[in-house]
Amino acid sequence: MEYFTFDQLKQLLEEKYLQYNTPDFIQTDPIQVPHLFTRKEDIEIAGFLAATIAWGNRKMIIRNALRMMALMENEPYRFLVEATEEDIQAIDNFVHRTFNVEDLRYFLRSLQNIYRNHGGLEQVFVQGYSQDRTIRSAIIHFRRVFFSLPDYPQRTEKHVSCVSRGSAAKRINMFLMWMVRRDGRGVHFGLWRDLSPADLMLPLDVHTGNSARALGLLRRKQNDWKAVEEVTANLRLFDPGDPVKYDFALFGLDLEDKKI
Repeated sequence: MEYFTFDQLKQLLEEKYLQYNTPDFIQTDPIQVPHLFTRKEDIEIAGFLAATIAWGNRKMIIRNALRMMALMENEPYRFLVEATEEDIQAIDNFVHRTFNVEDLRYFLRSLQNIYRNHGGLEQVFVQGYSQDRTIRSAIIHFRRVFFSLPDYPQRTEKHVSCVSRGSAAKRINMFLMWMVRRDGRGVHFGLWRDLSPADLMLPLDVHTGNSARALGLLRRKQNDWKAVEEVTANLRLFDPGDPVKYDFALFGLDLEDKKI
C-alpha cells in the first residue's frame, strides 16, 4: 500500500468526492428513484423503499424499485394514506432476492402507520436522534416503531438492520445520507433539517470497506457497526461537518480498482 500523508489523503478524497458527486451519478444509482418525485413525502417513501432493496445488481435494484413505485400507482404517499388493507393485500408478484411480497406488504402497512400516526419518516428518525444526537439511537428508535404493528412477519425483521446487534445498517445509513446531506450538487436531497450532516454515519459496504482499508482509514476486518464508527470517526478528521460526503470517493475508488 502506498503511504499517504494527511494532506495527500485529504486531497485524494476531495478530488474523488468532486469527481463522483455529480448528477451523472444518479443515472446508474438507486437514488434515481426518489429523484422522480418532487413532493417531500414521495421522495422519502421512494428513497426508503429503494434503499431497502439496494443490494445486488444495480440495474435489478433500480428495476425492482421502479416496480414498487408502479404498484403504488407512482404516487407513494397518496397510495399509503388512502390504501385499505384490501389494496395492500391485492399487491402480488413482487420479489427482489430475499425481499418478497410478504415483506413488501408489511413495509407498506408500517409506512402507512408511520405517516398516519407518527408524523412521517423524518419525525420518527428525529425522535430517536434527539435522545443523544446519534444516528445509532435514531435507527434503534425507528426500528422499534417500524415493527410496532401486531403480528408482523418474523422473516421481515432481517430487512431492517438492527444496530443494537452490531449491524452496519448500510442501507439505512445510505437512506439517511440521501435525506440529510445538503451540498447543492444535485445528488442528495437535504430535506431533513433536524438531523445534522455532521452526525451521519458512512454507509459501509464491500466497496467502501475495501477502499477504507486500503487507505488506512479502517482496520477492523468485519463490516459491522464498530467498523462504521471507526471509519466515520476517521473521515471526520477530514471534514467534521460532512464526513459521509467521502462515500462518493470511497465507492468510486473501489470501482476504479485503483492500486492504493
